[in-house]
Amino acid sequence: MTDREVHLPVAAQPTVDSIVDYAQTAEDAGYDCVWLPETWGRDAVTVLTSIAERTESIDLGPSIVNTYSRTPSVLGQTAATLQEVSDGRFRLGVGPSGPIVIENWHGVEYGNPLRRTRETVEIVQNVLSGEEVEYDGEDFSLSGFRLRCEPPEPQPPVEVTGMGPKAVELAGRFADGWHGIMLTPDGVRDRLEDIERGAELGDREPEDVQVCIGVNCCVLEDEARARRLARQHTAFYVGGMGTFYRDALVRQGYDEAEAIYDAWQEGNRERALELVDENILDDLCAAGDLESARETIERYEAVDGLDAVMVSFPRGAEEDDVRTTMEALAPNGE
Repeated sequence: MTDREVHLPVAAQPTVDSIVDYAQTAEDAGYDCVWLPETWGRDAVTVLTSIAERTESIDLGPSIVNTYSRTPSVLGQTAATLQEVSDGRFRLGVGPSGPIVIENWHGVEYGNPLRRTRETVEIVQNVLSGEEVEYDGEDFSLSGFRLRCEPPEPQPPVEVTGMGPKAVELAGRFADGWHGIMLTPDGVRDRLEDIERGAELGDREPEDVQVCIGVNCCVLEDEARARRLARQHTAFYVGGMGTFYRDALVRQGYDEAEAIYDAWQEGNRERALELVDENILDDLCAAGDLESARETIERYEAVDGLDAVMVSFPRGAEEDDVRTTMEALAPNGE
């Protein structure tokens, strides 16, 4: 059975308490995990600590913290601590983000994101084992580091994000899980082949990798508003968040993603929105009325090899929009 999880919103969060309340709502509604992104607002670690202390059963983790602004050793310490605070419910999600964020916001050279992700995953896993870390990589060389507390039991999984075939293959080879977004159900099936190839290279079973796909969701009484919010979100990600999401759509056969990107980059936002047509919305998003949104989620859940669907929300969604959507698509409500 496919898990249903929540990707907590970054925009509709006036206070830390409101984010914790979302997590409590998700727990009460039967969701399996809450994921908190870390962008340019509150840091994920502090908020997740609050969530851990004020929930009881739901899993929790960041999706994602980037692999550049914290060292792998610090990420390992953080994962160990949050596993303790949450009584074993923590899952660490990491990824390289993109050069816009890493170079412009953090002032760090982006370098080779695949190599950095692989080395980060390996070091974090070593740290969490409780053994002394001896690591000689290209980005990191460590000697003598060891946790001065008991290693977490169970050891929390280390899951990664990635869009392209090589990034997903890396997840299959080294990580405990993979998070994907901006993928149709058929697009997910293609990426699962990358997971299988990576697992084979790592002498592992594909089932060892927890596959989670984020789906942009908005279920409102005002169906037109729900569709508009989903369209705005899609245009922003394809046009304004680097080239990763554009390229992901092109790989899936949506050549119009090139035009969406170009229009956004030229400052023609209205044209970019127009180019996100109904087919793209229907294929990528669960937005509009409840029945069609549930049908979209079910198409994802029918993908063999997919372990979890993450219900996410448009960046322009308000608090009431988030709560209405979360409750409409809750496992306990079906």
